[in-house]
Amino acid sequence: MSSVTPDAVNKSKALEPVGPLIGPGHTFGSVTDKISGAVLTRRTPLGWFVVFGVAFTLVMILMLAVAYLFSIGVGIWGINIPVGWGFAIINFVWWIGIGHAGTLISAILLLLRQEWRTSISRFAEAMTLFAVACAGLFPLLHMGRPWLFYWLLPYPSTMGVWPQFRSPLVWDVFAISTYGTVSLLFWYVGLIPDLATMRDRAKARLAQIIYGVLAMGWRGSAVHWHRYETASLLLAGLATPLVVSVHSIVSFDFAVSIVPGWHTTIFPPYFVAGAIYSGFAMVLTLAIPIRKMYKMEDLITLRHLDTMAKVMLATGLIVAYGYMMEAFMAWYSGDPYEQYMTWNRMTGPYAPTYWALILCNVLIPQLLWSRRVRTHVPLLFVIALIVNVGMWLERFVIVITSLHRDFLPSSWGMYYPTIWDWATYFGTIGLFLALMFLFIRVLPMISIFETRHTLAREKERAALRGALPSAVPGD
Repeated sequence: MSSVTPDAVNKSKALEPVGPLIGPGHTFGSVTDKISGAVLTRRTPLGWFVVFGVAFTLVMILMLAVAYLFSIGVGIWGINIPVGWGFAIINFVWWIGIGHAGTLISAILLLLRQEWRTSISRFAEAMTLFAVACAGLFPLLHMGRPWLFYWLLPYPSTMGVWPQFRSPLVWDVFAISTYGTVSLLFWYVGLIPDLATMRDRAKARLAQIIYGVLAMGWRGSAVHWHRYETASLLLAGLATPLVVSVHSIVSFDFAVSIVPGWHTTIFPPYFVAGAIYSGFAMVLTLAIPIRKMYKMEDLITLRHLDTMAKVMLATGLIVAYGYMMEAFMAWYSGDPYEQYMTWNRMTGPYAPTYWALILCNVLIPQLLWSRRVRTHVPLLFVIALIVNVGMWLERFVIVITSLHRDFLPSSWGMYYPTIWDWATYFGTIGLFLALMFLFIRVLPMISIFETRHTLAREKERAALRGALPSAVPGD
């Protein structure tokens, strides 16, 4: 008699992944046809035109807001004394955080050989590039004279005037430019084998030429694959420390100051966890409608959504721990300024914002402990949207509530964003979505060769399971 009890078998089933990584019935050819067909087909889903039309409208609003900003100045925003940083720094940190999930999925999970990353890594990497592009706009616009942004770079100066290297804003320039460069290289190198596939399958001559130039002569030889694997691993190794360092340096914008609510050593790990949290929320926000729009449910399966929801839950718990430590250290320090800052966040004029972020980032994501919630696609989409809103509110609370009441009560004031603040913010969302939907229209949104490799591994495991006897008779 088998020593394995039915209860143990039921428990093991409860711990099994939710379904396969690739839907049944797929072959190598069908995977290639489905992914490449989403680009090469002449029929574009109606939903694509709807989303792109809305996004393009928001981009036009962004252009109007930026043009008016250049003609009038930053006075059109709600910034004042004492709140000298407003939406610009809030949105900058929010966008940089969103860009972290792509590098985590593409680099760290590649080094850890996690196969579930394959169906989401491509557009997560693209999301990183577009989020960094949106983030980079805000410091430039906030400068007031953005055409002089090159003063932040250590170019040879005959006057001997150099950037202030002790300023974390200068550190941001180096960190984010490095991060964006490595992310772009990693994304492009990963595209090369698929660009060759698109080159060989394209019917239009112009498309063949464009994909052929971008594929850089790829023929799939053993030498090509060896060089590709080497380059991918090197770039993944370079990108992995960037995931930790970039948002840590962004947190130094706050942590190296003496402002109550900012001067804390927990900010670097706390910001990194929050970045991964918001990044995975944005990946889910994009993946769920895209898989429905392009009928990719058999390639971006429930198992992918379930795993991403677990990562989001884990990082959300780290963020919740960061909130508790902020409040605890303010009390434990005995510093009356820190204690008042925490009390002001909870009971002051911006208290509704603080409790809204607790609801969005801590309480509602606890639903993800349930597998039914993690595999309920519409509900998971709503939770991901709520987390995105909550992480934006977190940045708002960190920036505004720490500045509007600082050491000197006579300088206290309130911050109210203007219509131009909102126009710039929503305009960058439109820019992000427009770039994202252009990407999925002209390039394969899912890695073809990695999906084929995953399919081969799935078939090997299925064959192995079929060859092994069951642990319990009749199971």
